[in-house]
Formats: sequence, C-alpha cells, structure tokens
Amino acid sequence: MSGSAKDPFALPAKLVPETKTGVVLDRLPPPRRKLDVSVYNFPDLTGQNKPNDNFAEFSRALTQGASAVLIDVLTKAGSGAWFNVVERNDLQPLLQERQIIQTTRAAAEGDNAPSLPPLRFAGILLEGGIIGYDSDETTGGIGANYLGIGADTQYRQDVITVALRAVSVQSGRVLASVTTTKTIYSVQVHSSAYMFAAIDQLLQAELGFTKNSPATLGVREGVQLAVYALIFEGVKNHLWEFKDRAAGDAFMRELEKNQEAAAIKIDVPKS
Repeated sequence: MSGSAKDPFALPAKLVPETKTGVVLDRLPPPRRKLDVSVYNFPDLTGQNKPNDNFAEFSRALTQGASAVLIDVLTKAGSGAWFNVVERNDLQPLLQERQIIQTTRAAAEGDNAPSLPPLRFAGILLEGGIIGYDSDETTGGIGANYLGIGADTQYRQDVITVALRAVSVQSGRVLASVTTTKTIYSVQVHSSAYMFAAIDQLLQAELGFTKNSPATLGVREGVQLAVYALIFEGVKNHLWEFKDRAAGDAFMRELEKNQEAAAIKIDVPKS
C-alpha cells in the first residue's frame, strides 16, 4: 500500500460541496429557448492579498479562477437547460486544435477533405468580476476566566461582492446587471486552565481550534446567486422566459420574497 493510503489523516478527493443557492439554481424550470452565452474573463478586481496581522502576505485573498467557476455554474443552471456556453476563456488552444485537424485531413484526403463546421457563436456576452473583498467587516469576541479556568471565542466576518452583467453582442447594450454579496465567517475558540501542582510548580493546559469558511466556496455561492438573479432580471424585462410560465411565476414570487434576506442589490439599465 502507498504511504498516503496508510495515513489516517489523509482524506480522499471529493466533489465541491453544493450550496443552498446552487441547489435552487439547479432546480430552475427550463427556459423556452436555451441562451447562447460566452465568458471571456471574470477577474478578481479587488487586488486584495490575504489578511495577516504579523507580516506582509503576497498570496491573493480570493481565487484567480473565477471565470472557471462562472462557466461551471452556467453549465449546471436549471440542470443544464438554461445556457449553451461557448469556449472563449481559452480560445487559442481550441483554434490550434481545429487547425491541426484541418491540416491532417488535407494531407490525408487532399483538396476534397471535408471542412470542420464553423464555431458556434454567442448572442450574449457575460462580463463582470469580483469587485469587492472587505476583510474584518465585523470582529468581536467573548471570554471569561475563573480560578485559572477560562475560555474565549473570537470571530470575524468578511464580505465578498460579485458583479455580473449580460451584454447584447449585436448592439453592445447592457441587457441586465446584478450585484451580489456573500459573507464568510472565521471563528477561533481557545480555552486554558492552570493549577499549582506544588509550591513552585505550575501545571497549565490549553486547547483551541480555528474554523475559516473557504473563500473559494464563498465566491462560488456569490456567482451562483448572481446567475440566479440575472435570469430573473431577464424574465422581468422580457428578454427571455420560462417554458412553463406558471412554474416560472412561482420561482419569481419566491425570489421577491427572499430578496432582502439574500442581500441582492439589482441594478437594471434603463431602456
């Protein structure tokens, strides 16, 4: 057996855990027609490094692969019924591979070699990015000590802000725009106790742990909420519609009911 198989602390790889927002997004009723969309880039625009009170940290606080997260969320929306996502994020390898295929066919079959079908194009361009990361937005703690025995708890919350907009490729007009926020929490629990074992001997014991919410999962949920809200903005503005209007209306009412609790800020451009 390998060393990792014998390691009792080694955990197997697993799929990314689903979020509550992701479950709701996957259950969306299908649209009347699938939307052809493209994502060229979805960058981290915050420029924030990981917070550290002791030394300068050069690692980024947030994922630099948010475009991959957005593409994954789009392909799963409504169990894959909502979007046809065309590859634009890393287009050069795709074009190069198509050129290799065409060259190979021409070498094998000559001038009568069949051509590849044209690339699928998108009618809607999705743009935006991670526009905010507010660390230590709220901090606090509580603790007590009595006769050498005590415990304290400290917490911190950070806020991630994601912006997403749909742009018409034909006109360049911004069809809809949404901004969402996601709060991530960090908690530290520490306890200690001491007693005199003898006149000149002190026995002390400490115990503690720290729990940090994964920032990447926070970004994913913020993106999921943005896609969810963008779909409904398009429905409200008659840009696209549900195949089953009654089921769509039920989801619309649920979104409006929970809009304030979900902390969605929606900006719709004027026509």
